[in-house]
Amino acid sequence: MILVSSCLAGLEVRYNGTHSLNNKVSRLVEENKAVTVCPELLGGFSTPREPAEIIGGDGEDVLEGRAKVVEKSGEDVTDLYIKGAYATLDKAVKMNATTVVLKENSPSCGSSTIYNGEFKGKKVVGNGVTSALLKRNGFQVISEKQLATNNY
Repeated sequence: MILVSSCLAGLEVRYNGTHSLNNKVSRLVEENKAVTVCPELLGGFSTPREPAEIIGGDGEDVLEGRAKVVEKSGEDVTDLYIKGAYATLDKAVKMNATTVVLKENSPSCGSSTIYNGEFKGKKVVGNGVTSALLKRNGFQVISEKQLATNNY
């Protein structure tokens, strides 16, 4: 079973109330081969919500207490991101997920790139909080772009 970001399946759960539909992900969900998850909603956020970025590092650094997740207005929302990451990990464990496909660039879900914390659209290499936690726990985490090159 595959766990996938809800926004990639077409659910309007992104910070601005939109989705990031990926037809392959949507098809996997329709075929009951994948289950959707939104770490930010599991953490307690609603849709829409203020954009947030990691400041001072990446998801690994957030989990270690060296960086934080901050909304554009400056509010520290690190605890909600960590809560959502652990709730997602719990779901992945319970469903015995083989692969997790997450939305690239997100402070939760980025699996190879995230925004740099300046709110100017610049990306850096790094994991989001949920991606980092899942990888720490042995899950294969890939982006929607990597899914296109794999056979699922």
